[in-house]
Amino acid sequence: MNSGFWTVVGFTARNKLRAKSFMITTLIIAVIMSIGINLPYIISQFSGESKPTPVGYLVTTVDQTSSQMFTASQIGTLLTEYYKSQQPKPDLNIVTIKPANDSDKDNEEALKKAVADGTIDGYITFTPSKNKGDFPIVTYKSESLMEGKVSQSLKGALQGVKQEAILRGGGLSDELMTLLRSPVQLDTVQISTNGGAGSIGQGKTEEEQGMDMLTVYVIIILLFMAIMISGQMIASEITAEKSSRVMEILITSVAPLRAMFGKIFGMFLVVLVQLAIYIVVIVINMTLPHNKEKLGDMGISLSNIDPVLVIYALLFFLTGYYLFATLFAAVGSIVSRTEDLGQAVLPITMISLAGFYICILGGIQNPGSTLVKVSSFIPFFSPYAMVVRLGLSDPPLWQVWLSIAILLASILAAGWLSAKIYRAGVLMYGKKPTLREIGKAMRSYK
Repeated sequence: MNSGFWTVVGFTARNKLRAKSFMITTLIIAVIMSIGINLPYIISQFSGESKPTPVGYLVTTVDQTSSQMFTASQIGTLLTEYYKSQQPKPDLNIVTIKPANDSDKDNEEALKKAVADGTIDGYITFTPSKNKGDFPIVTYKSESLMEGKVSQSLKGALQGVKQEAILRGGGLSDELMTLLRSPVQLDTVQISTNGGAGSIGQGKTEEEQGMDMLTVYVIIILLFMAIMISGQMIASEITAEKSSRVMEILITSVAPLRAMFGKIFGMFLVVLVQLAIYIVVIVINMTLPHNKEKLGDMGISLSNIDPVLVIYALLFFLTGYYLFATLFAAVGSIVSRTEDLGQAVLPITMISLAGFYICILGGIQNPGSTLVKVSSFIPFFSPYAMVVRLGLSDPPLWQVWLSIAILLASILAAGWLSAKIYRAGVLMYGKKPTLREIGKAMRSYK
């Protein structure tokens, strides 16, 4: 390849990598990513969510529930046992509050005083149900307006307490009680039916599926970032050179096509450096003790990464990048002022956004849907959609390679069209070029 191509590549990459705006932007995004990854842990440290929330209830000699099976003291005892069994980190801590006297009003004040003193964050009260013998109505009271986490935890715990009270009152043997309490084990395994006789042994375990989903998320987000970052930089670089008349000097020493593809490849190297920095930041933050523990609990391990998925994902990443990059270069070449660039590249940005949201909002949850299958053969969407299908389902091999073939053909067509637009557009100044003017200029080049 002509040395002019590599000259443009080196010039483009060096200028961007040395620019203060690139360094500052990369640093800011890296800091934001670090904060985002560690935000749940930071919030838990400042809000006290790392400790179980203390919830009180009143222990009285007078039953508050009008039910022999579901007494307040029994419910409180079972709740305490329930949360103590949640080791090592129970959601709530059930605290017993001694009554002031037999007066309901005074007892309510005792509970409120415990909240004011910080002994408990809230408390539960019992109201007899309309049907005698039914489980009482339980009310959780606290100063906070939104206590969704506590209420949801209590709802699940009370359901378990109700079942436990019924079992204990039913006179069942210890063996039957143990059998009823033991959880049902359900394993999920992805099987393959495209490579012959599918079997459990040929599929993916639950841990491998979880790692595939994480890989799909990362690849889709990185591709979207690469398209948005590099596309805007390519278009703005070309438009800036046109507006400053540097383009007139550049094309006298380098052929327009080499200049265009040199800029695309140079920006690709810049984006690779930026993405590599982000990946290192993500890996460092995810390997911190508090994050590593959570990943271990979810069964996520780098050893479960599917190498075949990574290879296909990289292939779609590269092809998707070059398809959009050529279009951004073509649009940048026909815009004379940087003020008009945002509006000019909006259609390409919206197309990329559409592919991204199709996969994030629908494809991740239902990779076998008709929308995802059709999108995997549409060149602008296939870099996203086919990666989702490869990671979360089992598409036939011929569909994968047909999608790649369509994408490669689209890159050639887009490259040819963009090259003609670029050659005609780099020297078009003044008013906004119309489609007729662009077509006439394109036809003048053979």
